[in-house]
Amino acid sequence: MNIHEKYINRCIQLAKNGLGFTFPNPLVGSVIVLNDKIIGEGWHKKAGEPHAEVNAINSVKDKSLLKQATIYVNLEPCSHYGKTPPCANLIVENGIKKVVIGSIDTHSKVSGKGILHLQNNGCDIIVGVLENECLNLNKRFFTYHNKKRPFVMLKWAETQDGFIDKVRDENSENSPNWISNIYSQQLVHKMRAEEQAILVGTSTALNDNPKLNARNWFGLSPVRIVLDRLLKIPSHYNLFDGSVKTIVLTEKTPDKTLNENTYFEKIDFNRNLLKQICDILYNHEIQSVIVEGGAQTLQTFIDENLWDEAYVFVGNTKFENGLKAPELKKAPNEIRKISDDTLKIYTNY
Repeated sequence: MNIHEKYINRCIQLAKNGLGFTFPNPLVGSVIVLNDKIIGEGWHKKAGEPHAEVNAINSVKDKSLLKQATIYVNLEPCSHYGKTPPCANLIVENGIKKVVIGSIDTHSKVSGKGILHLQNNGCDIIVGVLENECLNLNKRFFTYHNKKRPFVMLKWAETQDGFIDKVRDENSENSPNWISNIYSQQLVHKMRAEEQAILVGTSTALNDNPKLNARNWFGLSPVRIVLDRLLKIPSHYNLFDGSVKTIVLTEKTPDKTLNENTYFEKIDFNRNLLKQICDILYNHEIQSVIVEGGAQTLQTFIDENLWDEAYVFVGNTKFENGLKAPELKKAPNEIRKISDDTLKIYTNY
């Protein structure tokens, strides 16, 4: 690892501190170095707040050192006015002449304009250091802007014998039949806190009455998306408690507004269902979504090849019969042990 990779890697480490808080902005970290010593660093903490470069520059005690320093950033500095001023301008104003960038920002408002502004003002630019790592860091951001859809993550738990749920009847309780252990369940809540939205189908909502929040991990709870074609889910269910923005995808018109945090979006369930879902989430500026159930909803995403990552928790239990788990016809890219559970991770990019 050379010196530039060393400090871009530090930018990536810093940027990850903002995971789950920066939407719709990307994850960005910045480091300011003089004579192979960090004199300032920062990361983008929350949308609407100062960007990473601003926090890094502000952390330097002796601003006179900036003219001899190099600033590192994992993503091209912005060049447009949004909720905050352009970072490319700030770098120039502070006399920083050496800039090392991990990856170009493909957002149409930036897309090379930040680099051009720096070059036009006499900055020495290096681009593409640890580029693949930087692109992977902002896979949600790039998928949203390049493919015009959210980054799609599939998640389910299945038994040793391949079932996702027990057989349900009218006497079954409206609560989950737990398959994974408490450590896996906590990891799922961590995932929820890191992603922008979570989606379930009607059967999962009716059978489990889930909250779909991140109560067992620090962070924000995701936007809840529920498929409810005929508006079968009772208004007193947890999904409609008003605590988190909730989007109901339906073909019906609701009789009344449930609360200010619940939105109803009409879709045609007989035509290009997944594209309609992705279009609606894109319009709501949702960059990532966890598809958490049920089996039919998950299998639809698999069959349409509309997914980027999948997390399959295999519990240390058997149901012997029940609802079959979805099928991914490929080998996992990674396998982890979580106590007596097995986590299989698949990537599709």
